[in-house]
Amino acid sequence: MSKTPLATWRHWALALVLAGGPGLAQAQATKTEPAAAAPAAAASAAPAASAAAAAPGVKSANIFEIAPDASSDANYTKQSNAERHDVQPGNNAPMWRDVGKGVTGYSSLPVTQAPEAGNLIQPFVQYPGSRLTNAGEAWRQVRNQWLIPYGGSLLFVVLLALAIFYKTKGPLGGHLPDTGRKVERFTPFERAAHWSNAGAFTLLAVSGLVMAFGKFFLLPVIGSTLFGWLTFLLKNLHNFVGPLFAVSLLIVIVTFIKDNIASAADFVWLSRLGGMLGDKEVPSHRFNAGEKGMFWWGVTIPGLFVVGSGLFLDKLVPGMLYLRGDMQIAHMIHITCAVFMMALIAGHIYMGTVGVKGAYDGMKTGYVDEAWAREHHELWHDDIQAGKIPAQRSKTEPPAPLQTTAQA
Repeated sequence: MSKTPLATWRHWALALVLAGGPGLAQAQATKTEPAAAAPAAAASAAPAASAAAAAPGVKSANIFEIAPDASSDANYTKQSNAERHDVQPGNNAPMWRDVGKGVTGYSSLPVTQAPEAGNLIQPFVQYPGSRLTNAGEAWRQVRNQWLIPYGGSLLFVVLLALAIFYKTKGPLGGHLPDTGRKVERFTPFERAAHWSNAGAFTLLAVSGLVMAFGKFFLLPVIGSTLFGWLTFLLKNLHNFVGPLFAVSLLIVIVTFIKDNIASAADFVWLSRLGGMLGDKEVPSHRFNAGEKGMFWWGVTIPGLFVVGSGLFLDKLVPGMLYLRGDMQIAHMIHITCAVFMMALIAGHIYMGTVGVKGAYDGMKTGYVDEAWAREHHELWHDDIQAGKIPAQRSKTEPPAPLQTTAQA
């Protein structure tokens, strides 16, 4: 077979793109051979081919040499290995074996921006107690076999438990009749901080759930095309809402931290499980031990991990190299803490809406009835009555006139 200019150009282009280091050297060696060497190579290859045919089961070490039955064209099987490069210019198995081992090739990208651009595939690593595994494949297995199924199971169990609790106990509270006198529970600034953070978290949770679990329950319903556009939209929404959640989370932490410090009353509340198994709640301050636990273990601590790992995944942390292994670790931290947050905040949403009578009014309007404060947060109500805490902390008008202790 004679080399046409087009075949030579295709050979060189694919060798440069696909082969890189070892393939490029091999292509150079092929180019420097005289054109007259091709017939000689074919002649020298003929005895070897005859020997291989006479000894069935013996395979040549040359990966480019194809067995006689690989093609119905007899002339094809007689081509020399040099000519085979023109027919299969991208068949460079040794180079791809090196790629799988993590051999670094050439990249025109700067190392400071793309330190692993020369590595197409992560190298194989030996984890303790396991076989030799590709690092990327190990991360994929952890995500698909551990994080996704167990995370989804946790969320399902939490929702099922809340449904059972509501069915058996129903809404809590409402044992004292309303007095008509209002106490300010949340200022406008506190409510704005809460709702901003809650809105950002809701968008992140919905988009994250669709990206993680959507292929199981949504893809079969809406089809691959619509699901692809939806996940693309939610992915970008997730990336842009993340910084908003980070800022609002810091505001929420600074705003509410002073009322979420543990006190002696919290240990009494915990020892009695908040009175949830009885008919009367255990006295507490503005936030009980359960709400304080939610603040620390459901919002603050996992939230900071979610924000830190999310900013790293968005490549918004300055001075970082963003190696693939580090990104995979950040992803595992991100999804683990996010699922943990969603599980606990599901309980928080339940208690703040249908779980406790009148709780939602406090965050919606900022005010609760005096009877509600006395029933659910008796120590906080007593401090208000004693004048230690003002009943009105903002300049907004309450839904009903406040009544002071003297008027009571």
